[in-house]
Amino acid sequence: MFAYYFLLGLRSLRRNPALTSLMILTLAIGVAASISTLTILHVMSGDPIPHKSDRLFAPILDNGPKEGHTPGDKVNDHQLTYKDVINLLASKQGVRSTGLYSILANVEPSRKDLNVIEFEGLAATSDMFAMFDVPFKFGQGWQASEDASAADVVVLSNKTADKLFGAVNPVGQRIRMMGGDYTVVGVTEKWLPQPRFYYYNGSDSAFTDEAEFIIPLSNSIRREATHAGGMSCSFPYEPGWQGRLDSECTWMHFWFELKSSGQRAELQNYLDSYVSEQRKLGRFQRQEKNRLFNVREFLQEMQVVGDDSQLSAWLAFGFLLLCLVNTIGLLLAKFSVRAGEVGVRRALGASRSDIFSQFLIETSVVGLVGAGLGVILALGALQLIALQSRTLAMVAHMDLAMLGLTFAMTVTAAILAGLLPTWRACQVTPAMQLKSQ
Repeated sequence: MFAYYFLLGLRSLRRNPALTSLMILTLAIGVAASISTLTILHVMSGDPIPHKSDRLFAPILDNGPKEGHTPGDKVNDHQLTYKDVINLLASKQGVRSTGLYSILANVEPSRKDLNVIEFEGLAATSDMFAMFDVPFKFGQGWQASEDASAADVVVLSNKTADKLFGAVNPVGQRIRMMGGDYTVVGVTEKWLPQPRFYYYNGSDSAFTDEAEFIIPLSNSIRREATHAGGMSCSFPYEPGWQGRLDSECTWMHFWFELKSSGQRAELQNYLDSYVSEQRKLGRFQRQEKNRLFNVREFLQEMQVVGDDSQLSAWLAFGFLLLCLVNTIGLLLAKFSVRAGEVGVRRALGASRSDIFSQFLIETSVVGLVGAGLGVILALGALQLIALQSRTLAMVAHMDLAMLGLTFAMTVTAAILAGLLPTWRACQVTPAMQLKSQ
C-alpha cells in the first residue's frame, strides 16, 4: 500500500502545479537558509581531533604583574613565555609535548622561474607530528636528536612542495631560507583540522589554511625567526632577540599529550608545583589558579564559536519556522479542494487512517522534492558565503553528515507541516460531502 500511496503522491505533484511549486520552493528556501547556517556552525564547533581530544591539554599560567590586578579576575592570555616553554619541555610530563609559534620565512627557490617567496609556517618540536596525527605524503618528521642540535631540516606542506619542486618527491632536496640551507625531510598530506586548535591566535586564525612549512623550534630560535603571531608583554624587557627570550612576554603555545585523560590531575599537580617554584624566583606574582584545558575545553574557552554565530543559527531556524507556517497554509488550500475525493473514498469503505496515510505520504513526496531543491540551494548559498573571506571559505562546505541531515530535516519539516492539513482532510463527513455534490 505504501508504494501505491507513494505513486499517488508523485502524481499529485501535477495537480495544481503552481501551488505545488510554491510549496516546494517555500520549503526548500527555508531549509537552505537554516542548513547553510547550521553547516557553518557545525564545522566551527566540531571536534578537530576526536579520538584524542580528551588527552591533549593546553596550560594557561598567569605570569602578569600584581599591580592593578584584582584577585579572581579571569586570565585571558593563553600563550606562554619562551622560558616556560623550555622548562615544560624539559619536564618530560605526559607521553609527548610540544611548544610552537608561527613564523615567516623568505624562501629562495632553486627554480629560475620563481622569485623569492614568503611563506608562513610553524616552529615546533618533533613530538608535534605524532601528537596531532600529521599525515605524510613523503618522508617523515625529524627526530628528537635534530631538536637537540637545532638542525636545518624542514617539513613542507604538499602545496608548498609542489610550488617549489613540482609534482616530485623532494625529500633530500635542499632549500635556501632564513640564511641557511635546509634539508627537506618530509612532505605532509593535506592537514587541516578545523578549528585549528593547536595554534590559536584570535578567531580569524582558527579557520585558516595549513602551515606552509614546519621547522624545529630550536632551529627557529637559533635563526631568530620572525614571529608571525601576537605577543603580550606586561613587564619591560631588554631590546633584541635575547631580551625577548629572557622576558615575561607571552608569545608561544604549548600542548601536552597524556596516556589517558585520567592523568589530568597528576599534570595539574605538576603545574602547580612548577609555578610555586618559579614564584620563589620572583615570577608569577599573582596567586591565580593554573588551568588546564583539553581540546574542546580550549576551543570553548577561546570562544571560537561566538555568540553572533549562534544567534545567526537561531534566526535561520526562525525563518524555517516561518516557511513551515506558510507551507501549512498552502497544504490546507491544496487538500481542501480534494474534499469530494475524500468523501467518495470514505463512502467506498476507506478508513480515516487510510486517508491519513495517503495524504501524509503525499506530503512526504513534497518533502523529498523540496529536499533535493533545498540541497542545491544550500550548496549555492555556501559557495556564495565562501567568496566573502578566506575564513568563511574554510568552513562553508557541506559534509555527508550535513547532507543527510538536510534530507532528513526537509522531509521531517514537510511531514510536520502536513499533519494539520492531513488531519483536517480526515475529518470530511462522507454523507455531507456526497449531498453537496
